[in-house]
Amino acid sequence: MKQADSVHSDRREFVKGAAGAIGASLAGGFPAIIKAQTVTNAIKIGLVGCGGRGTGAAGQALHADDYAELTAVADVAQSQVDHSLATLKKISKIAPRVMVEQTNVFLGMDAYKKLIDSGVDVVLLATPPGFRPIHLAACIDANKNVFCEKPIATDAPGVRSVLDTSERAKQKNLSLVAGFCWRYSNYIQDTFQKLNEGAIGKKIAYYATYYTSPVKPMPAESTRPAGMSDAQWQLKNWYNFVWSCGDSIVEQAVHSADKIAWAMGDEPPVSCVGVGGRAIPAEGGNIFDHFEVNYLYPGGVRAFLASRQIEGCYNENSDYIMGTEGTITIGRGPAPRIEGKTNWTWSGQKYDMYQREHDVLFASIRHQKPVNDGKRMATSTLLSMMGRMAAYTGQEITWDMALNSQEKIFPEHLEWNSSLPVTPRAQPGLTKFS
Repeated sequence: MKQADSVHSDRREFVKGAAGAIGASLAGGFPAIIKAQTVTNAIKIGLVGCGGRGTGAAGQALHADDYAELTAVADVAQSQVDHSLATLKKISKIAPRVMVEQTNVFLGMDAYKKLIDSGVDVVLLATPPGFRPIHLAACIDANKNVFCEKPIATDAPGVRSVLDTSERAKQKNLSLVAGFCWRYSNYIQDTFQKLNEGAIGKKIAYYATYYTSPVKPMPAESTRPAGMSDAQWQLKNWYNFVWSCGDSIVEQAVHSADKIAWAMGDEPPVSCVGVGGRAIPAEGGNIFDHFEVNYLYPGGVRAFLASRQIEGCYNENSDYIMGTEGTITIGRGPAPRIEGKTNWTWSGQKYDMYQREHDVLFASIRHQKPVNDGKRMATSTLLSMMGRMAAYTGQEITWDMALNSQEKIFPEHLEWNSSLPVTPRAQPGLTKFS
């Protein structure tokens, strides 16, 4: 058990100065630990999903609290665990607090259950998105605080499950912080504050782009090792299967959907139509490589989300918010700017939004003032999922249709050696909404 007289003033001032809209619920400036208070118990962290994002999250969690310890990890592959722990132990500031004993290394499809029961206080969820509703529910049922990466599901039943779970988290006074990192960016917070103050007048339209290269291209079937099950092969290449990743608009471009949702006050759209498909053939997998979705909001306001994952093309990750008195531009240039009746360019020191997520989470735990991102992380995930539904079917999809969809794409009774036939890629006009 470790004692601390106080926290480092540099982090205290950093968090205090960077509170912004996200931190408003933690009144009084909320330093990352507790100002001038003795810490009598370390916060024990468990990591579920030891890939690159999970390893990064673990490092950020350990940096957020000088008396946090990583005590348990869970994954399906020992190699992932070994690489993750080796990476974290190379970081001198946090290496002594990477305290995972071999008895707390859990492997397999049910490893998350064993990790939850290992005595941890906080669980970091960083597996492929399809697993998150199940993992999150288990964490909250066991009274654990959670950092949950985005998106939070791959189908509407999963979204509804997360909405229910987030309500239970509120009732239990548990913190649930989402990996929608832009909500924790000070320069985006400041820009959206200007929007809400009326700097561009009445909103007319929002245009978001997420044009990039493929994240994890699907390898040829001929490279599949002999004896590897369908479940193992698909999890190894999880980004290429809708059940595990939700498709590119849900797994990656959901960040753009989240900013759209934020700009619209997290109120749902009326409906949307969308187009999409696969321009570059791929052996195996069933995701699209491009989407464009047109969302209709109350009052005739429109939002457009365009995404693409194809090599050799123009890349852009930007946001254009148009109003009656000006335009906000984010991502084209070094800082957000407003042009119109009021001209403005953001100036200041950007902080690490990924680190900020964990600073807020651990501050909320130390202060016993829970933060709950549950409803908005579900809303943003469903917003991108709604666009996928429209593009897959070629139909106009209303918000209520999307929210109440009965289509379950995450496999039931999934096991490590499961046979798992690949659902054919969607065909607009032929694929039915359900």
